[in-house]
Amino acid sequence: MNTLSAVVVEPTVTATAAVIWLHGLGSNGHDFEAILPELMLPPEAPIRFIFPHSPSIPVTINGGMVMPAWYDILSMGAGREINDDQLRASADQVATLIDQERAKGIASDRIILAGFSQGGAVAYHTALTYPFPLAGLLALSTYFPTAETITVNEANHALPIEMMHGRFDPVVFPALGKDALSALQGLGFTPNWREYDMEHQVCYPQIVDIATWIRQRFQI
Repeated sequence: MNTLSAVVVEPTVTATAAVIWLHGLGSNGHDFEAILPELMLPPEAPIRFIFPHSPSIPVTINGGMVMPAWYDILSMGAGREINDDQLRASADQVATLIDQERAKGIASDRIILAGFSQGGAVAYHTALTYPFPLAGLLALSTYFPTAETITVNEANHALPIEMMHGRFDPVVFPALGKDALSALQGLGFTPNWREYDMEHQVCYPQIVDIATWIRQRFQI
């Protein structure tokens, strides 16, 4: 399996925690790298941020154009069809990134997995199937396409999950986010749901909430 390349931002002190943050369709790891200064985390926060780049593949809904994508999307709308095998393969690659952080001395329960849109769909599958407990899952403007087929690993049965979505999202409809919320609740999770007055994007009040959540998860 090829290891994903990534933008890695090291802390000014020895890293004791990590955030792995997955971008959306057509983007790359630099997308959310730009958000770091806005999080206004303490300078001494011992967090390594990893922003992987997805591979570039043909995407059916975009006329087969080759672009960065974690998996192919065959049709849009509420009943969107995806290439499930590609999503699971991407989840395996992200799990390898988590393994690498553990090999560097970061405990699994000091690792947060975050994802926006397509990246969030992969983050759901990776986090819930990972065999060691994680610090949390941040699901941004996303959906849960493997909800009906996933086998949740017992290690993450109590995973803290923060869900954030735009009220006016025309790409991943809020209803899809709420379907994910219901599915997670059905699996025994107690996720936190937040909505913002925005479309398929990130807004400043949300960034403030993300920073607060990260600080809470890592107790900094």
